[in-house]
Amino acid sequence: MTRIDFYILPDTTLAARFGFACRLAETIYRKGYRLHLHAEDEAMARELDDRLWTFRPDAYLPHALLGSDQEATVPVTIGWEGPPEPGAQALLNLHPGIPEWFSRFERVAEIINQHQDVLTAKRECWQTYKKRGYPVTPHHLRAQA
Repeated sequence: MTRIDFYILPDTTLAARFGFACRLAETIYRKGYRLHLHAEDEAMARELDDRLWTFRPDAYLPHALLGSDQEATVPVTIGWEGPPEPGAQALLNLHPGIPEWFSRFERVAEIINQHQDVLTAKRECWQTYKKRGYPVTPHHLRAQA
């Protein structure tokens, strides 16, 4: 059964949410998982793509947007419409809703910050996962110094 982790940030900004998403993506990649980041739309996907190149000067996270020539050769993909090709084991969901294909992954990570729209959407996601019987684990994070 897919394991669901909710990372709860004290920050309100989209920048903080993206920054944590990049750090979490790096951690997941370093643990040997193939990862898919699911964005809300193309603009968010492209923003994540840019941030994964620059979030830390010493970090290298091989990634590509779905539909690009590099998609099949990298361990991290980013998309906003449909699912990635089979093979990814972890999903980092930055979309407000739950993609209907989430259960094909071993792990799903959801990031909540204290922005009202995100809180509302992710509360619904939490309740949906719980109603369907998925194990949900919260991780309350401290503010970044």
